[in-house]
Amino acid sequence: MFDIEYKGGNTITIASKKITLCIDPRASLVGAKDQSTTDKVELGTEARFLMDNPAARLLIEGPGEYEVGDFTIRGVATTRHIDTPTDEQLATIYRIECGDVRVGVLGNIDPNLADDQLEQLGVIDILIIPVGGGGYTLDAKNATALISQIEPKVVIPVHYSETGLHYEVPQESLEVFTKELSLQVEETSKFKVKSVVTLPVVPTIVHLTRTA
Repeated sequence: MFDIEYKGGNTITIASKKITLCIDPRASLVGAKDQSTTDKVELGTEARFLMDNPAARLLIEGPGEYEVGDFTIRGVATTRHIDTPTDEQLATIYRIECGDVRVGVLGNIDPNLADDQLEQLGVIDILIIPVGGGGYTLDAKNATALISQIEPKVVIPVHYSETGLHYEVPQESLEVFTKELSLQVEETSKFKVKSVVTLPVVPTIVHLTRTA
């Protein structure tokens, strides 16, 4: 039904036969390759991670309801990790539905999601979540706490220390997170999703190795 690939930082692609979603495509901010978004959907957890390509099929950055190709998307405003609760909410978390599978995307957010934000996110099967910490994004402990609230079947960690990437602040390794969450880990370069019944029976971390 769709494939998920990791491009570095918070950059992920979710591709069905009809359309590709490019999440936070400006990967050059962490030293990776920017993603081409021509005739694709740009989906930004923050405005600065977008390419703003006029040839993109659709640009989504902010709260609202969207439908494109196979995907139904809900954006929910929230606070960035570097901001205070009284600041303007400049980050967006997303619920992406394709068929019977529901994907949650969390960017560099404050770990204290409100009950109404969690309610809008709803039941999630696959959760894409940053784990590197450093005072910039969710660390292993905060990510694990959110995962326990959301209870996805599959966790895809992003935004962690990795050879060839250069973050604004040092990030923890993926191993710090996997030890904290203590679930079985599967490694692949492309996570293929056919339906909700084909997802792992027990909660699983899927380590997506970075592709260009």
